[in-house]
Amino acid sequence: MSEGTTDKNRGGGLGFWVVGGILLLVMPALNILPPEDSWFHLSDFSLNRFGKFLAFAILALGLDLIWGYTGILSLGQGVFFGLGAYCMGMHMMLTIGKESVYGSDLPDFMVWNQVKELPLFWKPFHSFPVALIGAILVPMTFALIFGFFAFRSRIKGVYFAIITQALALAAWLVFNRNDTNLGGTNGLTDFKQVIGYRLSEPGTQRVLYIITVLCLGASYFLCQWIIRSRAGRVLVAVRDSEKRVVFSGYTPPNYKLFVFVVSAGLAGLAGLLYAPQVGIITPAQIGVLPSLEMVIWVAVCRTVRSNGSKSAW
Repeated sequence: MSEGTTDKNRGGGLGFWVVGGILLLVMPALNILPPEDSWFHLSDFSLNRFGKFLAFAILALGLDLIWGYTGILSLGQGVFFGLGAYCMGMHMMLTIGKESVYGSDLPDFMVWNQVKELPLFWKPFHSFPVALIGAILVPMTFALIFGFFAFRSRIKGVYFAIITQALALAAWLVFNRNDTNLGGTNGLTDFKQVIGYRLSEPGTQRVLYIITVLCLGASYFLCQWIIRSRAGRVLVAVRDSEKRVVFSGYTPPNYKLFVFVVSAGLAGLAGLLYAPQVGIITPAQIGVLPSLEMVIWVAVCRTVRSNGSKSAW
């Protein structure tokens, strides 16, 4: 490793800790300590908005891992994001109880649709731990099944991008249907609390923001660990020349499936953190357009980072 590369790595590590300190310590402090009429005061709304952006950053990390380092363009990340958000949203809908418009134990949209009994697949989400685990495992399981058939069929390049875009469209159509008992076009909304803490309280939103920052940091370290591992080097090799990887005795579909599932898990985590901070999740967040926007975020960030690296060099 050259001296220039070492200095660059040190600078990047220092920048990470500086930015992390600002996000984790400085911004919540600016929300609590300065008076509201101060120039230095960060409003509850602004802190909540930053929390939403940081949740999206977790999703972007996963997409960068699969696209930037493995060369697989997925245009369906919104599906995995939506699955995670819906898992968390279902739990919060079940905690509304008598505070709902109709005072029923069933979510309001089920009352509108004359559903008499809670559907079976909703019942496990009475449990908060189930909702947390499901928000990550459901997207990963779905990605595992979808990716297994896609990669085993040797679908790659633009064809994989097209079928993942079709997946996003199909998911959007399914979630828009009222007979899926997921709120239809209105989605899940009007959340009141999470594990007993009112979402309308600034303190609750502040804690959710801090949790999001910590999850973003953990996701970053996870991606760094994967990239620097032996598997990470194989992923980069798959991106650069898949045929050479095959000739070297590796099985690219297995590595592709692995990174696709990890990326889906990060998207689910992002959705899990997004839902309570924004207070709503609808099919509009999981369709084709949001999935394309996610790719644009990563493309722009990678372009800026590449240009910055060249300037520094």
